[in-house]
Amino acid sequence: MLAGPGRYNSLMLIVEAEGPVLRVTLDRPDVRNAFNDELIAALFDTFSSLPSDTRAVVLGGNGPAFCAGGDLQWMRKAASYTEDQNYEDALKLARLFEAIANCPAVIVAKIHGAAFGGGCGLVAASDVAVASEPALFSFSEVRLGLIPATISPFVIAKIGHGHARALFTTGEAFGPEHALRIGLVHEVTESALLEAAVERKLKAILAAGPQAVATSKALAQGAPLPLERAARLLAKARAGGEGKEGVAAFLEKRSPSFKVER
Repeated sequence: MLAGPGRYNSLMLIVEAEGPVLRVTLDRPDVRNAFNDELIAALFDTFSSLPSDTRAVVLGGNGPAFCAGGDLQWMRKAASYTEDQNYEDALKLARLFEAIANCPAVIVAKIHGAAFGGGCGLVAASDVAVASEPALFSFSEVRLGLIPATISPFVIAKIGHGHARALFTTGEAFGPEHALRIGLVHEVTESALLEAAVERKLKAILAAGPQAVATSKALAQGAPLPLERAARLLAKARAGGEGKEGVAAFLEKRSPSFKVER
């Protein structure tokens, strides 16, 4: 239901439009924004059908945590599923992370408190991650006799096999400075400065060409390109309207038309 201009409020998710920026906030603070069927479906629907003019998404959580992983009631229900039912359930979660990673908008994760299990998956699937100093991370699945399978493609792409092996197999909790060292997050700041750090990222994203940003995001996630393919992509960017406008604006010492001020 609509809850004001540019604001959509579901029972578990708040989506607020600020021009080309969308703020997507997990809203289950009583369970530290843990996943269940409904939250996964709401997030998937949001990220798989972003408005075409969305250039950045700020992903955060209400209450004391970013996302504490799986909801206990959800996990209790899954324990009674057959293997095939569990497969369908897990596939929905995997497709959520894929939708986040592959959407053309830049996803900025705003992390405070706990990011455990699938919460770490949200961080890894995002493009830019900013964390406050009290944040805490864990690939905690092994503590429950489970495995971080659905998040593994996105986590390993972010932190590499070596760090993933150490953290997946121990389930140890680690702080934001360790997350910064291994590449899971990209900036750490005080809690009071977290929103300001996110705003700096948004300002940089909105100063760039949206088509160039979307293509660059795809480049960073794929295998290295053959030289001919790389050259062709750059040639298309130079010959395209956005590229011509950006270069002309630089030479003429003015702001390009695609820049959006925050």
